[in-house]
Amino acid sequence: MAALIVPVTAPLRRQFHVSAALSTPPRSNSPAVDWVKETASFFEQDSRPIMLFDGVCNLCNGGVKIVRDNDRRRNIRFEALQSESGKKLLQRSGRAPDDISSVVLVEKDRSYIKSEAVLKIMEYIDLPFPQLALFLQFVPLFVRDFMYDNIADNRYNIFGRSDSCDI
Repeated sequence: MAALIVPVTAPLRRQFHVSAALSTPPRSNSPAVDWVKETASFFEQDSRPIMLFDGVCNLCNGGVKIVRDNDRRRNIRFEALQSESGKKLLQRSGRAPDDISSVVLVEKDRSYIKSEAVLKIMEYIDLPFPQLALFLQFVPLFVRDFMYDNIADNRYNIFGRSDSCDI
């Protein structure tokens, strides 16, 4: 009787590949915008990923501080979702420019949202976060995103908001 060997692969990640040209549907007679080309300059001189975060959310600003404090090699750049650059990068990631509901990690060729973004960010920073991310990948995506959404939907009530971005 032959043994069945099943290859072990990493859990599936919900990611958005930006290698295919993204464009917004034309409004009236306006031409479509290719957001990959429109934002290519963000990655020409610096290929590090960009973490998009809600700039007025105290929880989000605290998360950015934790990432900065644990990113000694400065692997990640930061941009507020509300900034003009943040809005363009959101559109590059297939999101509405005014969607501040999720942290987004934008790499040169793909983007991650919600819990996938958090796990990917953890992989870029110092110990013990990459190991914790590896462990958390085994929690089903729908469970991680359910928890993420519940916190995100109540973040202002629980953690408050500031009048401006602290970063």
